[in-house]
Amino acid sequence: MTATVSVIVVNYNGRRFLKRCLDAVLAQTLPALEIIVVDNGSTDGSREEAAAYGPPVQLIALPDNRGFAAANNIGARVARGAWLALLNNDAFPEPDWLEALARAATLTPGANLVATQMVFDARPAMINSTGICIDRSGVVWDRQGGAATDTIAPVAPVFGPSGGAALIQREAWTALGGFNEDYFMYFEDVDFAWRARWLGQQAVVAPAAVVRHMHSASSGQASDRKTYWLARNKWLLLARNYPRPHFWRQAPLIAAYDLLSCAATGLVGRWGAAVRGRRDGIRLALAKARYGPAQAAAPAMADAVYSWLEPAIAPWRINARYAHLAGLGLPVR
Repeated sequence: MTATVSVIVVNYNGRRFLKRCLDAVLAQTLPALEIIVVDNGSTDGSREEAAAYGPPVQLIALPDNRGFAAANNIGARVARGAWLALLNNDAFPEPDWLEALARAATLTPGANLVATQMVFDARPAMINSTGICIDRSGVVWDRQGGAATDTIAPVAPVFGPSGGAALIQREAWTALGGFNEDYFMYFEDVDFAWRARWLGQQAVVAPAAVVRHMHSASSGQASDRKTYWLARNKWLLLARNYPRPHFWRQAPLIAAYDLLSCAATGLVGRWGAAVRGRRDGIRLALAKARYGPAQAAAPAMADAVYSWLEPAIAPWRINARYAHLAGLGLPVR
């Protein structure tokens, strides 16, 4: 792939790791056309840190926190590259990251979205994510989380890339309208990947494209803030994207699993955030469901999209998908 790449880094009070992120992007063997830092109203001096770099680093300083989704959209609107590389401010790519992503895109005709092999910064031999997975009960998790890092694995199809480190063709980004800003933060990348499936866009993972990730360094893995947004956005995500009539057949299962998740969150002291998030999410889902791609899809397309969802597993086995986080000193959920 010889097309140009614009890297977009969204920042919110991330000075403690922003320099390491930007230095890693500047050290790429395939230089980026530009590195756009979209700052969401930081007050910790990180915007001054970014501004001091000068070209090819470009700072967009927003007056307040517009959220992860909106900030990426703002960065994409000013980006000039034919491809957009999204990168969290607490993610640090290996020097050949962009080169490996470009190679995967070249070797896979029609691949519009390319996921990264994200590994834990504290334990780089362990995978954090190689893309997005979602099952028929509506549970979302990081593909291969906890598995051993494997940089020689072949390029493979995935449901979609994590927004924390991904390469997206500009034409695909434009066709999908970027991230849906109703999400503010969390699940906007899952929504994007799901909408890409509805349009027939293809996504792959490039295992050789490695990024070390600090994992929820900005929002906090177990914060009330994160709990609220995950609970809120899950119902919006499902209402807009879950294929009909499969959704109605699986609705009792989806509701049961979500109630169990809410109860589990309450047991660790975040009951209020979990309940508020679901209340607001259901209200928003009822208002926005008709605007999603699932509402009026042809049955054949609905079946095709449904086939990408993983089978549901027993509730007592779900935590196994997150158990590796406990080994890193992070809460399981």
